[in-house]
Amino acid sequence: MSKRDSTSKESGVSGLIAAINHFLTSREETIPGIKDVLANISSSVVANNLCESGQAVSSNQQEMLQTAISNIEDKSLQPIRDLLKSAEDELVWRQDDSTYYSADADLGEGYKASNLHTLLIAPANAKYYHPDFTLGFFLLGPFTLYRDHFHLAPELYVNLSPVSGWRLDGGEWRDYGAGSLIWNGPNEVHATRSYDHPFFSIFSWVRATKSLCKLAEKPDWEKLEKDLHDKKSASIGGRDRLPNTMPDAMPDAVIE
Repeated sequence: MSKRDSTSKESGVSGLIAAINHFLTSREETIPGIKDVLANISSSVVANNLCESGQAVSSNQQEMLQTAISNIEDKSLQPIRDLLKSAEDELVWRQDDSTYYSADADLGEGYKASNLHTLLIAPANAKYYHPDFTLGFFLLGPFTLYRDHFHLAPELYVNLSPVSGWRLDGGEWRDYGAGSLIWNGPNEVHATRSYDHPFFSIFSWVRATKSLCKLAEKPDWEKLEKDLHDKKSASIGGRDRLPNTMPDAMPDAVIE
């Protein structure tokens, strides 16, 4: 797929890929892996064996998705937001059904209930084909821990949410804002948590796309999930909150 500039009038999936390409090109020098992502986008082609089938998305998941898209307010991300809306009928959303993990992986109930992804470029199930590369969007519901895990595939995240928490390579939790980039090298351990809004991001696996993710068990998962559950219960209980703000008293909150 050839590179397109910001003046592209395309809509749908092709226009959405072009908008992502433009955003990443403007940040090409910030993370070494972006060059590989851009090269793979350019070498993708229209898929001839597209599988249109997907799982039924629940009304709750659909509501979370619409909220996540509406929450994309950063100016640099608005073209992506607008093209997401225009491509809505072309995107097939799926839950992870042991595609990325072994069937016995204990990912936690929050992840199982609320994860969704859609692929724009992939070896299968996407409108654009590449034999060993994926580009798509990933969603998690609010107040959810995505447990520490790792995989052989080098991975890029572009955070679209106003704020999300990350624990990278066993370090401290840090919060990242909209438009921030996360690069996970091969087998680097990472975890994510959402607050009072869904976690939404662009994600890309640069290669080794057939490799499975594996959990890296941490002793604080139960406590982290309880803290998030308590915050969710307080929110549902009607406590006044400002839109797009993170909960009180979450540790190590430094937005980048």
